[in-house]
Amino acid sequence: MPPNDGSGQATQVARERIDLLRQKLRAAPAPVKAVGVAAVLVLVVLTPFLWGRLAYLIIVIPLLYGPIAVVRGSRSVIASVGVGLWGLAIISIVAAKLQRGSDAVPLLLLPVAIVLVAHIPPFTRLANSRPQERAFAPCRTVALVLAWSVPPALVAWWLDRSQPVIAYAVAWGLAVLVLSWRFAKVLQRARGDTRQRARGAMTAPYGPAGPGPGGRMADLGRGVRAAEGVRGQVTGAGPRDPGLASAEQAPITVDQVMAELAAMIGLEPVKEQIRQIAASVEAAERRRDAGYQTDKPLQHFVFLGPPGTGKTSVARIIAKIYYAYGLLRSPNVVEAQRADLVGEYLGATAIKTNELITRAAGGVLFIDEAYSLANDGDGHGDRFGNEAVQALLKRAEDDRDDLVVILAGYQRQMEDFLASNPGLNSRFAMRIRFPGYSPAELRALAQAALAQRGESLDGEATRALTRMMDDVGRRRIADELGNGRFVRNLLEKARQARDVRVMGGSPEPPASELMTLRAEDLEHAFGELTSRFRGYAEAPTLASALAELDELVGLEPVKQQVHEIVAQLQVARLRDQHGIVSQPPARHFVFTGPPGTGKTTVARILGRIFAALGLLVRPEVVEAHRADLVGEHLGSTAIKTGRLIDSALGGVLFIDEAYSLYNEGYSGGDAYGSEAVATLLKRAEDDRDRLVIVLAGYPQDMDRFLRSNPGLASRFSVRISFPSYTAGELAQIMAVIAEHARDSFDPEARPVLQRIFRDACDRGRIDELGNGRFARSLFERACAARDLRVATLGETATAADLTTLTAADIETAVEGLIGGRNGLSGDQGGYEGSRDGSPAPGTPGV
Repeated sequence: MPPNDGSGQATQVARERIDLLRQKLRAAPAPVKAVGVAAVLVLVVLTPFLWGRLAYLIIVIPLLYGPIAVVRGSRSVIASVGVGLWGLAIISIVAAKLQRGSDAVPLLLLPVAIVLVAHIPPFTRLANSRPQERAFAPCRTVALVLAWSVPPALVAWWLDRSQPVIAYAVAWGLAVLVLSWRFAKVLQRARGDTRQRARGAMTAPYGPAGPGPGGRMADLGRGVRAAEGVRGQVTGAGPRDPGLASAEQAPITVDQVMAELAAMIGLEPVKEQIRQIAASVEAAERRRDAGYQTDKPLQHFVFLGPPGTGKTSVARIIAKIYYAYGLLRSPNVVEAQRADLVGEYLGATAIKTNELITRAAGGVLFIDEAYSLANDGDGHGDRFGNEAVQALLKRAEDDRDDLVVILAGYQRQMEDFLASNPGLNSRFAMRIRFPGYSPAELRALAQAALAQRGESLDGEATRALTRMMDDVGRRRIADELGNGRFVRNLLEKARQARDVRVMGGSPEPPASELMTLRAEDLEHAFGELTSRFRGYAEAPTLASALAELDELVGLEPVKQQVHEIVAQLQVARLRDQHGIVSQPPARHFVFTGPPGTGKTTVARILGRIFAALGLLVRPEVVEAHRADLVGEHLGSTAIKTGRLIDSALGGVLFIDEAYSLYNEGYSGGDAYGSEAVATLLKRAEDDRDRLVIVLAGYPQDMDRFLRSNPGLASRFSVRISFPSYTAGELAQIMAVIAEHARDSFDPEARPVLQRIFRDACDRGRIDELGNGRFARSLFERACAARDLRVATLGETATAADLTTLTAADIETAVEGLIGGRNGLSGDQGGYEGSRDGSPAPGTPGV
C-alpha cells in the first residue's frame, strides 16, 4: 500500500470547497447573480485595453466550455458566460478586420445583455423545475439569440461600414424578437406546470414512484378512482387538454368501454386481444387490493394491418380502458405522423419529438405509419428518423408509468422497422394484427353509417351495394381501396350524386328523396372511386380469355399447356369448395423460346385467366428487364427489385431475358444479379397469393440460369416452350395484321409472301429474324413502299390504291431488310401488334 502523503486528502478538501462555492452561487439571489455576470463580462470587454495578451489566456477556459455547455444543456452561469464569450470574440474579430474598434462597443454589449436576460427568474425557474427540458437551459437561450442576431448584424456592418447604426438596429432588434418568442414559450410551459401541480396531491394505487422522469410522472398520475370512490370509474382531463383537472372529465366505466368495443364491426381477433389486456389489468387491480405490490400494467403497442381497419378507434378504446382503471390521467389520444416528430435540422428532431411526447403525457400517443421513421432510401440511413426513434425510445422508457405509445402501419413495413432497432422490439413487444374487412363487414359498415345519419337505401341500391362489395372482395382490393375509409368515401360521393339528382329533378323534392340513396348514386360514386385505382376495369371472363388464346395463330403446344393449367386451377378451386386438400396450383412460370413467338401475349392472357378465376386482383402485366431490377450499388438492388415487385402486386410480373440476371462473364460472380434473384425468390414465396411471375428467354440461356440457383427450379417449376412459326403461320400473321390495319394484298402479292417466309424457314434464319417481328417489320416496310408509290398519283389515287399492297411493295420491303443485314433478316425492333402499338386480334404480341 503506498504511503499517504496527504495529496488525496487535499484534493478532497479542494473538491468540497469548489462544491460549496457552486452551491452558494446557485443559492445567491438573482440580482446578485446578474451583477456578478455583468461585472465579469464588462471586465472581459475591457481586457484588450488593460492586460493585452494575458487577458485572452484567462478567458480561454470558459470559451472552450461554451459549446460543451450548449450540447449538454447546462444551466450554470459559467455556461452562459462561455457562450456569450463566443459572441464577443466574433464581434471583436470582425471589428478588427474592419478597423472599427470604437464602433463595436454597442455590439459588444449585446452578449452581455443577452446573458443577463437569460438568467432572469422566468427562464431559470422553468429550467430548474423541468430537468428533462434542456431546450430552455439559459446557455441555449443565449446561443439561440446570438445565432439569430449577430450574423445578420455583422453582414449589415460589412456591407455599409459608414453606417454602424444599421448594424446596431439589426442586432438589437432581432435579439428582442427572439427573446420575446422565447419568453412566450416559457410562459406557456409555466402555465402547463401549474395545471399539472393541481393534480400533484393525488396518490397512485401502484407501487412507490422511483426517482427520475418516470417516477415523477407516476406521482402526477395518482389514481383518480380512489378519489371518486367508484370501482372501475374515474374522471379525467378534458377532451382536448390532458393537463386539465380530472374533475372536468365525464365519468367512464370499464363496462361502457367494453360495450363500445363489442359494438365495433368485425375485428374479432383484435377484440379478443383487447379483452385479454383488460383481464390482465383487472387481475393487477385485484392483486393490489389484496395487498400485493404491483407495477402499473401499462405497455406500449404495435398495430399491424392495412389502412381503414379501425386502428385509431381501437387506440381510443385502449386509452379509455387504462383511464377507466385509473392507470392514465386522460383518455385522450394524440395522433402523429413522421412530420410531427422530425425537425428541419439535426438536433431539432429530438426537441420536437420530446415536445410531442410531453403533450401526450398522461394519455396515449398514436404514431401512424411509424415505419416512415426508418426511411433508408437507396441504402442511405435516415439520420432524422433515427434521432426521433432514439428520443422516442428514451421517453417510452422514462415515462412508461404515465404514457402509452402505439406504433401503427402496414405489417411488412412495420416488421422491417422494428427489426431495424433492437430497442423497438424490446419496448414494443405487444403486437395487435388488424385483418382487412370482408364484403359482409364492408356492407355492415355502410349500413351502420347510413343508419347513424337516418338515411336509407332503396331495394335496388341494397343489391347494388352487395354486388359492389362482393366485387371488391373477389378482387381482394379492399386493403388497397382503404377498407372502412373506402366505405366512407363511397357514401360521401353517393350523397353528392343523390343531391345533384334530387335537386335537379324538382325544386321542392320530398324529404324521403333527400334521405334515400339509389343504385345510380352508388354506381356513380363507385365508378369515380375505382377509376382512380390502377388496373380496375371490368373483370375478364374465363371464356373471353380462353377465346383470345385460341384465336392466336399457331402455338398449338402452348395453347394445350395453358388449357391444362386452367383445368388444374379450376379443379383446385372445386376441391377447396368441397373441403378436399389439394396441392397449391402453380403461380410462377418459365417461358422459353426464340424471340417474336408471342411470350408476352400469352403472359397477358395468363393474367386475364388468373383474374377471371379470382386468383389475381387485376389482369395487368408489368414488363421488366435486368436494368429494372439491378441498382447502381450493392444494397440498392434489393430496394429496386422490391419496388418493381410492389408495382406488380395483384397482377403479372413478366421479366424478359431473365437469364441476364446471371452473368458468368463477371469476375468474382454477378453480385448485383444474385442480389436481385435472392429478392425475387423471397417475394415470389411471400407474395405467391398476390402475384404471378413469368421468367422468359432463350431455351439454352434459361437452362443455365435455372441451374444457377436451386430456388429458381423449385419455385418456377412449370415450363412452357414456344415453338418457331412456320411459313404458313407467318403469312397468316401478316394477313391478320393487314386486316387490322384495314389493308389488303393483291393476288400477286400472296405467292411472294409465301416464298419469302418459306425461304427464311428453310434456311433456318427465322429465329434470327424474329419470327412474328419479322412479319411485322416486313408489313411496315411494305406499307412505306406503297405510300411512296401512291403519293405520285396525287388526287387521282383511289381507295383501293391507298389500301392495297402489291408484289412490288413486298419486294421493295424485302430488299430494304436484306440491305440492312447482309442476308434475309428483319428489323427486330418492333413486332408489337397493330400500327398504333396494340396487338392485332389473333396475332401474338411480343
